[in-house]
Amino acid sequence: MDLSCFKAYDLRGQVPEQLNPDLAERIGRAYVDVTGAKKVIVGYDIRLSSPDIATALSDGLRAAGANVYDIGLCGTEQVYFATSHYEMDGGIMVTASHNPKNHNGMKMVGPESRPISSDNGLNDIRDRVLEPFTDASEQGSYETLDAMDAYVEHLLGYIDTASLKPLTIVANAGNGGAGLVIDQLEKHLPFRFVKVHHEADGNFPNGVPNPILPENRSATAEAVVAQQAAMGIAWDGDYDRCFFFDENGRFIEGYYIVGLLADQFLRKTGGGAVIHDPRLTWNTLDLVQAAGGTPVESKTGHAFIKQRMRDEDAVYGGEMSAHHYFRDFAYCDSGMIPWLLVAERLCQSGQTLSSLIDARIEAYPASGEINRTIADPKAVISAIEANYREQGGRVSKVDGVSIEFDDWRFNLRMSNTEPVVRLNVEARGDKALMEAKTEELLAEMERLNR
Repeated sequence: MDLSCFKAYDLRGQVPEQLNPDLAERIGRAYVDVTGAKKVIVGYDIRLSSPDIATALSDGLRAAGANVYDIGLCGTEQVYFATSHYEMDGGIMVTASHNPKNHNGMKMVGPESRPISSDNGLNDIRDRVLEPFTDASEQGSYETLDAMDAYVEHLLGYIDTASLKPLTIVANAGNGGAGLVIDQLEKHLPFRFVKVHHEADGNFPNGVPNPILPENRSATAEAVVAQQAAMGIAWDGDYDRCFFFDENGRFIEGYYIVGLLADQFLRKTGGGAVIHDPRLTWNTLDLVQAAGGTPVESKTGHAFIKQRMRDEDAVYGGEMSAHHYFRDFAYCDSGMIPWLLVAERLCQSGQTLSSLIDARIEAYPASGEINRTIADPKAVISAIEANYREQGGRVSKVDGVSIEFDDWRFNLRMSNTEPVVRLNVEARGDKALMEAKTEELLAEMERLNR
């Protein structure tokens, strides 16, 4: 049996070669055997293969004795919400997020929506799949559960709706599931939504929804300009990530959104810990400290960030990859809460999104993440670390290697899944220096890779 769909944090693979209903049924049984869960939320995304895989998964869960609560077509964060809100023993989302349309996968959580990854149960589930199963003495029940109203009510609790003003907002669901939530939120908000690629369609007629790819941004950007919107938002397929465009249609790097959200959250809470990743940090540190918060650095990746948020009881956590985490959302990531907070800030401040962001880009210009395929990533990173350490750089190894000088810094880290090295560079108020150091590092990587 091919179990290559099991990854570090979730399951992902081609349908039906790597993931199919037969395997999904066995995964359901294994999940119950390993976790002991008795009440499990199941949801699925808009992919054409998702309903069949979710049905087979539910059959396996029930055969092993667990009661299944099916919340139907939804986003990953709705499984997180329902698992936590209804005090279930676990939840499984059938999704392959932004992967090609012939792929599918699963994201699993335990009680309180704590992530299940390779270091706390996912490998055990994988190994259990290969062993024979016997049915539970009593089969679990199955019922559908409509979690949408409770979820929407929860989302609205993050903002002061009385402070909102009429704004025009472009919402690009990318034919994923986000449009279903926008249609519900719209009933409670004074915004005019311009809906782009709105209908959920697993054929992905406008391409796979992944706004982090530059070629996927033009539809949102053009609609913002044409409609004179206050901002644009685009989501990936299971809408656990959202991406922002200012009123000029400019795509905003996720790094600057982390600082903006941290500032907005701390204004409400009056303090608290904020978790951030080590790739780009100075803008976040500056804003968090100015707002009376405590910045805490964590290794990149949702399992690490969520655990660190629990450890620190952090109010908010953000990654530059557009994952945003919230204490009151079971420490999970949401692609809906961030844009509500940004819209609230626009209404309360009377400022444009570009004016909120421009000053931050000017203060801390950044390269954005640059990926290079490297034959021996470890050797290249090690050589660069030695070189810049000799020049007096301060070294941190929270994730990859971060090296800091007084006026610029960089982070270099290996991909977990491919022979790729990821570079991020930033400077203090000096775009030319940032660009020069980026070129210098890229040239050095190329030389070492020969």
